[in-house]
Amino acid sequence: MLAARALTRTPVARRGVATVQRRSNQTVPKFASEAEMEAEAIAQLRARVRRQKEIKDAVHHSEAEEVAEMWKWIKISAIVAAPVCVLSIAKDVLLVEHAHRPHGPLPDYMSIQTREFPWECETCALFDLDCWKKCRAEKA
Repeated sequence: MLAARALTRTPVARRGVATVQRRSNQTVPKFASEAEMEAEAIAQLRARVRRQKEIKDAVHHSEAEEVAEMWKWIKISAIVAAPVCVLSIAKDVLLVEHAHRPHGPLPDYMSIQTREFPWECETCALFDLDCWKKCRAEKA
């Protein structure tokens, strides 16, 4: 209720060039009676509606033209996006090698184990099937 949008444009001089600066929302608390604050809020709302009408009158497009333009860009986006998605998926599937864990023993710095695992083969990782086979063969 206390936020007002400054509807005027303020000229600002920068290095000899005059530019136009548009102000954004400003909070201006006024300590007045409740009726005065309500009147100020109504005046701010009327100013906003008046500004929106000015913007609407300045644009010479009907709502149907706006909707047609929106659908045109939706169709263009779909026509461009669909082939790009298909091509990127095809590239990933057909051309890119997927990195997997290298075969063989791990380097020492990758197999540091501070305590034993809580299953029957304490030194084997849970999904290291080769290690499990060796461990069970040793125990049998």
